[in-house]
Amino acid sequence: MKLTLAVLSSLTLALAAPTSENPAAFEKRQLKSLCGLYDYWSGYGYEVLNNLWGKDSASSGSQCTYVNGASDSGIQWSSTWTWQGAPNNVKSYVYAGRQVTRGRKISQINSMPTSISWRYSTENIRANVAYDIFTAADPNHANSGGDYELMIWLARIGDVYPIGQRQTTVNVGGKNWDLWVGYNGAMKVFSFISQGTAYSWSGDAKQFFNYLQQSQGYPASQQNLIVYQVGTEPFTGGPATFTVSQFSASIN
Repeated sequence: MKLTLAVLSSLTLALAAPTSENPAAFEKRQLKSLCGLYDYWSGYGYEVLNNLWGKDSASSGSQCTYVNGASDSGIQWSSTWTWQGAPNNVKSYVYAGRQVTRGRKISQINSMPTSISWRYSTENIRANVAYDIFTAADPNHANSGGDYELMIWLARIGDVYPIGQRQTTVNVGGKNWDLWVGYNGAMKVFSFISQGTAYSWSGDAKQFFNYLQQSQGYPASQQNLIVYQVGTEPFTGGPATFTVSQFSASIN
């Protein structure tokens, strides 16, 4: 991306205030369609946001997101979009995320296992598919950003790129990733780009933080987990449908 990430409205930021990692502690709501700006769903310890933060840069387009199934073991969801104009601007970041209990230092988290299987209906688009994880020294930091951002790109479709510059190739979790480092304003961004599209991936996001702590000076003992999400950032193209047949994540 020229990846300027979402600045969510204050209404959006107030929507979820979970108090436990236990999925049973979260309210279970009916599945639904999300077509409005910042339309939101939560249940089973997960949340989905139709995050159309960049839509005003488009000359035309729209996007709807659908929660197709959910249980304690994960969720299924999809999003259909068409966007034109401003080819170097991200139009949205619709995502599913694990609801996060505030006040957990990265150094106190043992593992963050996750798995996902996804497909796009076409590759005649410009978009990415990526995990997005914010951390901050302030445990109550707004969930639209943080002090640090960790992105795990599973796909780079078309000529789109992460923030910053490519630094090196690293092996995390037995897989090679190209590491890009840059800044989004004051927030330092680490982007791990899959070498080849990963349509299905299972891994431990904590291993990326372990690498950053050991090799990039990331202050794990001072940073709180703010959000733990995965989604897609479209620039232009469509109509296209992004389908996640399975997504699960946990924080241990």
